[in-house]
Amino acid sequence: MPLALLALAVSAFGIGTTEFVIMGLLPEVAGDLHVTIPTAGLLISGYALGVVVGGPLLTVAGNRVPRKNLLLGLMVLFIAGNLISALAHSYALLLTGRVVAALAHGAFFGVGSVVAASLVPAAKQASAIALMFTGLTVANVLGVPGGTALGQAFGWRATFWAVTALGVVGLLGVAFLVPHQPLEPSRGLRGELAVLKRPQVLLALAMTALGFGAVFAAFTYIAPMMTSVAGFSAGAVAWLLVLFGVGLVIGNLIGGKAADRKLMPSLYVILAALAAILVVFVFTAHAQIPAAITLVLFGTIGFATVPGFQTRVMQQADGAPALASTANIAAFNLGNAFGAWLGGLAIDAGLGYTSPNWIGAALALAGLVVAVSSGLLERRQQTWAPSTSNGTAEPSTAGVTCSVSSPSA
Repeated sequence: MPLALLALAVSAFGIGTTEFVIMGLLPEVAGDLHVTIPTAGLLISGYALGVVVGGPLLTVAGNRVPRKNLLLGLMVLFIAGNLISALAHSYALLLTGRVVAALAHGAFFGVGSVVAASLVPAAKQASAIALMFTGLTVANVLGVPGGTALGQAFGWRATFWAVTALGVVGLLGVAFLVPHQPLEPSRGLRGELAVLKRPQVLLALAMTALGFGAVFAAFTYIAPMMTSVAGFSAGAVAWLLVLFGVGLVIGNLIGGKAADRKLMPSLYVILAALAAILVVFVFTAHAQIPAAITLVLFGTIGFATVPGFQTRVMQQADGAPALASTANIAAFNLGNAFGAWLGGLAIDAGLGYTSPNWIGAALALAGLVVAVSSGLLERRQQTWAPSTSNGTAEPSTAGVTCSVSSPSA
């Protein structure tokens, strides 16, 4: 794999760390800035909103900028956001820094996915995307626990100084290792937005939102499930999250290779497996060893979807892959939000801490239905592709691209 992918992965590591590390530092932040824990929790919500809104906007604004230059600009924005956070002596300024850093998040992963795919042959594009996202998964294993420990030992601002330094390393990596990306012809704003209206692109975005909604419906409430149901101590939760993170890394790499071989069939299998493991989790959550094993499998299967989801939306968005890819990052975050909300509703209804697993299983099955519908639509498009000289339909990739490119096809 090209060294440029390492630069993208390092940047992704920094971005992933700054997104999730705040969860472990909420008490320190709340105490230092004299706000309540729920108010400090809005630093997480504000970041998510910045990702959803900022990603597509910055991608559209930068559609006439060469992709490498755009990545460099996004890393500068990320560094600035974390620098503001490190210097913040008020809640409002810290929230501002979080939102500024979040603006770079969605666009970086969206544009970075396109750049990663361009660095390798077509048959290895999903694996290249997975390698970039490995930085995000490793952030959950190393960056978040390390950043939390650093912030608890030396103050929460020290964590943001460290993430700022990571951003500088990522910036230098992109500058020196990522090759120049020539500016591609633009369809214009209307043309790029029109790509997002294609049925297959919309189905791909829905697949992402439902699939990752399934993951976060359960994962959001993993701590109370592991302590109140499985019987682990509160101190064991950090180590359980490391196990979950290991599963994320493994699943991301497996999912990339599977998507390279058979994209849609792999997504069918993974979404079905995700629904199954969440149902199993309802029952294994009542004993510590089975719960821990299931947690690792849940992380593995849940994140195996990511390379496939990202590759699918890029394949179907010919003409605006960066915008569609960034919109897919927004879809991930929307899935995170409504999955967590639905899981919380189940708990509030008195159904217990394992009930979000049922919600997650239902969302995964809904994602599977969308995936199968997308596959059937694609097969029908191949059937109606232009005939060859001997009068038979040509079910080729070119035929699919042609038919999907036209909204009337």
